[in-house]
This record gives sequence, structure tokens and C-alpha cells, in this order.
Amino acid sequence: MSGVDLGMPTFPDAAHRAVRDAQLRHNLGRATSTIRNKRAAVVDELDDWEQLRASGAAIKAHTLSRLDTYLERFESAVTAAGGTVHWARDAAEANRIVTELVRETGETEAVKVKSMATQEIGLNEALASAGISAWETDLAELIVQLDEDRPSHILVPAIHRNRSEIREIFRREMSGSGAPAPADLTDDPVQLAEAARHHLREKFLRANVAISGANFAVAETGSLVVVESEGNGRMCLTMPDNLISVVGIEKLVPSWRDLEVFLQLLPRSSTGERMNPYTSVLSGVTEEDGPSNFHVVLLDNGRSEALADEVGSQALRCIRCSACLNVCPVYERAGGHAYGSVYPGPIGAVLTPQLYGVESEDTASLPYASTLCGACYDVCPVAIEIPELLVHLRHRTTRERKGWFDRLTGTAMRGLGWVFGDSKRLGRAQRIASLGGRLFGRRGIGRLPWPMSRWTDARDAPAPASESFRQWWERNRTGSGDER
Repeated sequence: MSGVDLGMPTFPDAAHRAVRDAQLRHNLGRATSTIRNKRAAVVDELDDWEQLRASGAAIKAHTLSRLDTYLERFESAVTAAGGTVHWARDAAEANRIVTELVRETGETEAVKVKSMATQEIGLNEALASAGISAWETDLAELIVQLDEDRPSHILVPAIHRNRSEIREIFRREMSGSGAPAPADLTDDPVQLAEAARHHLREKFLRANVAISGANFAVAETGSLVVVESEGNGRMCLTMPDNLISVVGIEKLVPSWRDLEVFLQLLPRSSTGERMNPYTSVLSGVTEEDGPSNFHVVLLDNGRSEALADEVGSQALRCIRCSACLNVCPVYERAGGHAYGSVYPGPIGAVLTPQLYGVESEDTASLPYASTLCGACYDVCPVAIEIPELLVHLRHRTTRERKGWFDRLTGTAMRGLGWVFGDSKRLGRAQRIASLGGRLFGRRGIGRLPWPMSRWTDARDAPAPASESFRQWWERNRTGSGDER
């Protein structure tokens, strides 16, 4: 796939603004610490958590290694169960397929259950341009949609909003698209949930088309599995007569036996629960029970190219639990919007550049949005080596983007390699650095003029020591002053 401009500021620019928003940092810090603690508690209950984690990684790796076989098996099973499978190479093709399917029903609106894949391809915007209204029914997605905002977290898209802000959004925006919020609405969670339920109910009752994603797709039976906490997913999958599901091709698992592993890993890693409140399974069409028209759009959109990358392909094991976001110090301070993608946080920093390419400035900056502390790997339920992937993508970005700054950096690194390759050259460089240290004193190296400001703007560097360890050793232990 060619490079795609996400139309957003680069991560450094967006993060620079986000870290100055004290309210955002407070909201994120409180929410992520709550989820993080819940996850740790329920994970500690299982003695075999590491074995489950290894099993999840192995199943995903096996499935991806034989993805063509399992995709064909899934298509055959869906067709045999009365459904129809469509193949979409990219976002434009997927949007065209879904738009045509909705038009064939004669409807001009649809209800949606939270779907990262449809957000990835910009489906709501594509449907709107065709005169079709798509109503989000997940509470957090509803908040984001009413406020014409963007999701900032995989699991909790409105995590950057607190209760008071949500109350104001409901009061201000609900009447423009349906049942209004009560005039005396407070920021009590029960009242907020009731207002959303009342607003959405009329849309559920009149909807004839539903659009969903899927957490998993079981190849052996052609089943789609949707796990959620509010019941809106079950209503979307069962009430309308027409169901269209947009599913990334990496969501497949071979069998129900394999699915059992992920139904233990996902709720504990995502919401810190032992099991999801609602687990809905749709296996084709059944007369007078659920939708009579069932379509699955299998979405590639860069996944095949990611799969061809021996190191990068492990990002496709992701089950969208968002555990890596909740432990990431960079995400907790910068927030999800800074990543400019529907996939924020550490997994977004490795997934987005692979789906969209690293040619554009915004995607190329994402692999650097990490301290490489490794906390993301420690909590990943399918053991994705995110730090390794970040380094791999940084190398790829440097190799494929040969701008003047990259060439300058390369020249500087080769120069450093030449210095470090000889003890005498290194000794002379250390003596020169020591002189610089006396010049800087204890102030350290601050912001240097352009173009070196591109390096020093994001890094603190102490002033060189007035005496190197090598000089100290020679002075105190050898007394010779000779360089070794």
C-alpha cells in the first residue's frame, strides 16, 4: 500500500500540545490507573496466565501462517449457513460494498455496534456522503459521535471526557439527532446511562439495517463473535433484518476450541473482568430468528503487506484489548488523539505505519512515540513484542525515508562509529568533551540551534563530565596517564 496522509499533525506536534492540557492528563491518569489495577487483580487469579498467553500467541501465529486456507474455510461455512462473503482490498472498496448493500435495502439509516474496522476505513463518513445516517450505539462511541469528536482509546473511545463534560455533550447535542436529554440531567453515571438508553431505543426499534465488526471469526463454522458490556451489540446483531459485518482478515481463529483461549484472555486484559457481560455469536441465517440477510465484508486494507513482513506481522495477532495503552507512560500523558489514528497507543504505533506505510510524515513519526520501556509487552495477552516492532519500524523508516536530516544523522552515526572504533580516537574525543563539560558546568546541553534543535527539542542531555571514567582510572589506578 502506498503512503497515506492521515491528515493529522505528526505525533511530536500533537503530543506537545496535549501534554499542556491538565484536564486531559487528569482524565487519562484516573481512567487508565483504574483499568490497570482491575486487570492486574483478575490476571493474578489465574495460575496458568502465562500458559494461556503463550497459547493465544501460538494460535494466532499458526492462523496467520495459514491465513489463506482459513479464510476460504470461513467463506465456505458462511455461504453454507445462508450468508454472503465480500472481499475488500482497501477502504474505498469496503465502503463501496457496504454503501451498495444498504442502498439495496431501501433504507437511509443504520445502527452500528462499535467496530474498529469501520472506523479505520471511515465508513460513517462514506455513508453520510451517500445520504445514509449511521448511528453509533456503544455509549462511548455515542458520546464521540454527538460531539463530532474522534475516539482516543481502543476500548473506551471517550476516555478523555469526564462525567461533567459528557453531561454537557448530552444536553447540547442529543436533541439534534433524536430524543433529547432530560432537562435536569446530572453527571450521575446512572442518569447518563439512562439518557443514552432512551436516546438510542427509538433507533433500535426502527432500524432495519445494522453494521457491526467482530472480535473473532471462527473458520470452522463461519461464526462471528462480538463481546461487549452494554447489550447494544446483541440488539444490533439480532433485531434488524439486515446485518452487515466488516471484519479484518486477521480476526480469524480456526475453531471453537481455539476461541476458548481468547474468551479468557480478552475480558481480563481489556476491562479487568473474568468474562464479558455479553458474548454474542452469529452463525448464518435462521428463519424467524435474527437477520434474514447476512453479509460479511472481509477487509484487507494493508494487512497482506503487514503479513509479508517477518517481524511486523506479529502486530496482526492483536485482539484489541488495549492493555498496552493503559500501561504506556507516553499514552497516559499524550492521549489517543496525538497518534492521529483510530489505533492509538503502543499497538497503534506499530499497526498504523504497517497499514498505511511510512512514507508520510505522520505515520513515520509513530514508531518513535515510545520510551521502549517494555511495559506493553509485559501485559500483552498474545505476547506481541511491541518494543522489538518499534525498533524494527524505526529502522524501516530510516531506510525508506532518506531525507536530508536522515542523511545527516547517518553521517553523524558513521562518524561516531569511527571514533568509538579506536581507543586513542575515543580518548581524544573524551578530553575534548571534558573541556566542553567545564564550559557547560552543571547546566547541561539545552536547546541547540536548527537543525540540531530537531534532536535536542525532545531530549535532555547532561553536560559532559569534566573527567571521564577512563581518565579517572588512569589517574587513580595506573598513575601512568597512558591510554589503554
